[in-house]
Formats: sequence, C-alpha cells, structure tokens
Amino acid sequence: METLDKFDLAILNELQTDGRLSNAELATRVGLSAAPCWRRVRALEESGFIKGYRAEIDRHKIGLGVLAFVRLDADRNAGDVLRGLEEAIRAIPEVVSCHYISGTGTFELQVVSRDLNSFSQFARDVLINLPNVKDLHTSFSLGEVKASSALPLGHLGAGGAVATPNLSPGPAARQTKAK
Repeated sequence: METLDKFDLAILNELQTDGRLSNAELATRVGLSAAPCWRRVRALEESGFIKGYRAEIDRHKIGLGVLAFVRLDADRNAGDVLRGLEEAIRAIPEVVSCHYISGTGTFELQVVSRDLNSFSQFARDVLINLPNVKDLHTSFSLGEVKASSALPLGHLGAGGAVATPNLSPGPAARQTKAK
C-alpha cells in the first residue's frame, strides 16, 4: 500500500479516535461494507500505517501526578556511546518518551512519577547514573492543556480534500440528516 485514499484516511481518523470500534461500526462510519473495511484495516496494519492498539490510561488515576521534561546532556556524542545510552533509556518504564533534540542537550525525556520526592529520588538514583550522562535540566508540567497521541491527517487529503478529524459528522450521520 503506497498511497492512501479517502477511505483509508477515514479509517485512520476513526481508529485514532476510538481504537476499540468494531469492524461493523467502523465500516458504517467510513461508508464501506464490513468486508472491504476489514481488508483495508489489515492492509493498513501490514504496511505499517497502524502500528498497534493500546489503552490510554489516565496517569493521575494510577497515582502518577508528576510529569517532568528532562533535558539530558551526554558527555560525548559518539555513536557507540549514544547507542548504549539509548538502550538504557528504553529500559526505564518511567521514561514515557525520549527524543533526540537540536540545540542544547542531547535528549529530551518525558518522565512520570508519583510526586516530587519520588522524582527527585529517581533523578538521583537512575537518570544521573545513566552511562555517559553529563548533566540534567528538568522542567515540570504545571497542567496539561492538550495531551493526545492522535496525529493530524489533513495534509494527506487527496485532490484538495482535507480530512479534518472530528469536526464534521461522519458519512452515516450525514445520510441520516439528509433523509
């Protein structure tokens, strides 16, 4: 699968909103019958557009009230040294996201913790002791304005049509209103 048509975009859009949709409900929402919808979902999975399905858990409800943004500076930016640091970071469950960054620093981490004392202990015991770490700079989230893993799809619209997530009713809703 090289290109995405309007049905593929609609499927991606709907599944980003609710990954637990039944195939029948998904097919209705995107305007396809069940069998072609199922085939398209499988093709999107096999070609790597859909990487997986997971539950979105409220971190506050499970006692992870602190979200920290940690800029980690590596002592040396040599390939083999950074690979070792990457492997160590991947193995830490409290690190929920890690990115190479431009500018000052090597990595930007998002770290969750129960409270400030727990984070402080974690930073002293784990983060600063990672291989090749020179320094840490931490900022804390004071409140979330938006936290979503849904990706914008509008730039993929074919023929000038833009797929705008959740701003207009789906095909089934438009058909109902038109009757």
